[in-house]
Amino acid sequence: MHRSSHNALLEVEFAHVSDRGCVRENNEDYLGSALPATPEQARTHGWLFALADGVGGQEQGQVASRAAVEKLIAGFQAAPKDEPLASLLKRLIQAANTYIYETGHAAAPARVAMATTIVACALRFDRLVVAHVGDSRCYLIRRGHARLLTRDHTVAAEQLRMGVASATNRHLLSRSLGNDLFVAVDTSEHLLVAGDVLLLCSDGLHGSVTALDMAQVVGRRADLQAAAQELVAIANQRDGSDNISLQLIRVRGVERVGMYRGRPYKLH
Repeated sequence: MHRSSHNALLEVEFAHVSDRGCVRENNEDYLGSALPATPEQARTHGWLFALADGVGGQEQGQVASRAAVEKLIAGFQAAPKDEPLASLLKRLIQAANTYIYETGHAAAPARVAMATTIVACALRFDRLVVAHVGDSRCYLIRRGHARLLTRDHTVAAEQLRMGVASATNRHLLSRSLGNDLFVAVDTSEHLLVAGDVLLLCSDGLHGSVTALDMAQVVGRRADLQAAAQELVAIANQRDGSDNISLQLIRVRGVERVGMYRGRPYKLH
């Protein structure tokens, strides 16, 4: 478990686990984070956590998921100061999409199918911005309840939203990085309070572990690494047919801010 704080601006601790599962030979999930090195970076950039679930044969899923997360982290660290987090994440995910798409097209002798999901959350002051493409998810666990903050981009989920029930194509993505030159990125912004826990995960976890399970495990485990490992163990016990990855981020303290002309100011 890792802890990061700067002058009580925002204090977080986090843990992550990525497991191959019981069936797959390769792990095509990839996760990472970008942490501020100084109080100044905490104010101008904040914290970033990202998780990707690769799609494609011949290990191309691994290539795509790693590229997505690494491009996102590098872009976040190099971003202009105080760029709004929602527009920043959209810009960086679109750039990662273009890179993966062009890399696949450049492969000889024919285009290589490589794609990935992505879910990312950026934290600054008392705000959280979530951005995602695909069916990797972000949950907010608050006061013993886990609330889903993302919406799966799968054919089955899209059909369900249109009122068409279908048991087929449950895992077929309707949106992912690398399939087309441009991709629509969903974002949402939320206010953080001390005690909140964010859970980012691939479908290897949420396919067999319920939101109630997530909230209960996190609620009874003070140690985030132990909670993450227990959730992976539950997923492997119930299914284990896919790679299982998750990140847990606990908000230990926040600094309340207001916004004036797009810039934060401290509230007393």
